[in-house]
Amino acid sequence: MKTGFLEEDTAYTGAQLRSGWIQEAGGLSGDAALAFLGPCDVAKEYMVDRVDLEAGARIASPLMLHVIVEHPGLDLGHITDRQRLLMALAGEILNHHLGEMLIRREGDDLYLRDRKLSVSVATVSPSSGLIHSGFNVRGEGAPVPAVGLEELGMQPREFAERLLDAYAEEIEGAAQAAAKVKSVG
Repeated sequence: MKTGFLEEDTAYTGAQLRSGWIQEAGGLSGDAALAFLGPCDVAKEYMVDRVDLEAGARIASPLMLHVIVEHPGLDLGHITDRQRLLMALAGEILNHHLGEMLIRREGDDLYLRDRKLSVSVATVSPSSGLIHSGFNVRGEGAPVPAVGLEELGMQPREFAERLLDAYAEEIEGAAQAAAKVKSVG
């Protein structure tokens, strides 16, 4: 699995959640994940979470660390599993950094007590499974009570690198585990 970090700040609007964007923006193809910093304000036409869309929710933050993941050929069930794995790894990394279990995962979101740290969605295109996860850098300016990576003492770039490395290791390890067993029956 290929991973990278965009050096230039990029606003996330939801338009980036599509097949081929990682290759266009970061030169990574196939199973890939790309992180970048920038504001978040998801335009209504790009909102893929039906519950948020029907509720008129606003997905926005002045500055987030964004992670886009693309896995060619994955269906919605499998990419949702991968999304949960990504968010569980993010929570583990932060709790290890904090030295105690302060971050909790509820489905595909992370919280510190009642303050939200992240947004995340998984979807599919005709050719790929796609994930967007955004982590507040600062809590101020979000439409809900929020906490940011800086308040947790975590530098966004360091967190991104650790998360992408851990995720790629899990994906590669799962492929190796599947290759070493024989089928039964």
